[in-house]
Amino acid sequence: MKRHKLLPLTETMHYILLAVREPLHGYAIMQKVELMSNGQVRIAAGTLYGAIENLLKYHWIELLPSEDSRRKVYRITSEGTDILGIEQERLQHILSLYGGGANHEEV
Repeated sequence: MKRHKLLPLTETMHYILLAVREPLHGYAIMQKVELMSNGQVRIAAGTLYGAIENLLKYHWIELLPSEDSRRKVYRITSEGTDILGIEQERLQHILSLYGGGANHEEV
């Protein structure tokens, strides 16, 4: 798979994709990200909606029908799930390098 121009994901986009594995509206995404990050990441509304715009543009999340016109509800798509998988593999590889050992070539 050709590397996408938005990869690697920013921390914000990564957290948003992880959050919307369940359908959530904007404010709930902000709360979930703060909870998932143990309070370390707080996303401002402008940052959130800029990221959501990009995620929608690349079909990594989708807007769900909602009975409440004031709340837009988002959910990850299968493409978004694939992107999370690519990022998970990348991050696991990086973490494996922390262990050192003889399996890693010296630079």
